[in-house]
Amino acid sequence: MYLKFVKRFIDILLSGIGLIVLAAPMGIVALLIKREDPGPAIFKQKRVGKNKKYFNLYKFRSMKMDTPHDMPTHMLENPEQYILKIGGFIRKASIDELPQMWNIFKGDMSIIGPRPALWNQDDLVTERDKYGANDVRPGLTGWAQINGRDELEIPIKARLDGEYVEKQGLLMDVRCFFGTIVSVLKSDGVVEGGTGEMKKKAEGRK
Repeated sequence: MYLKFVKRFIDILLSGIGLIVLAAPMGIVALLIKREDPGPAIFKQKRVGKNKKYFNLYKFRSMKMDTPHDMPTHMLENPEQYILKIGGFIRKASIDELPQMWNIFKGDMSIIGPRPALWNQDDLVTERDKYGANDVRPGLTGWAQINGRDELEIPIKARLDGEYVEKQGLLMDVRCFFGTIVSVLKSDGVVEGGTGEMKKKAEGRK
């Protein structure tokens, strides 16, 4: 009952309220982005959705207009050179993700679920296939995001996504929701150049 009906109702209700309540703050963020670097304040990326169907994900632009497109930040050479001044802040505070409330409202995403992979992240998609994590609606945040976020290597991230699928339900979603609030307030796991940084740090201490 929860997974088939209640979860979707909650997604529609909370994302609808969020779009209304945060309309003005989101407008201010958009103006600040355009002031620093002229161009669209919101951009879209092709992402992998439920059952590996593609959809357009919306985010506030945190990087310069001349940044290479459709490339994960961790694959860029010296990604810091592309990040806007306001971009660093909105990424750490996860404000750049707010436009995805529209994706949630439409049904492309859920509030809680595995983060949608880029269309060309074949390594992540392949790893998730092992755990059935591509068969559920992706989310704004999820189990992997509160257990390492950008710092996780892809095999570990996929395994955590699989754990979410195995244990998904009301209790798991509540844990992810409140865990996300704590992670955002502490900026846990946000690393420019991201994926695999946890292992790199550990190796650097040896």
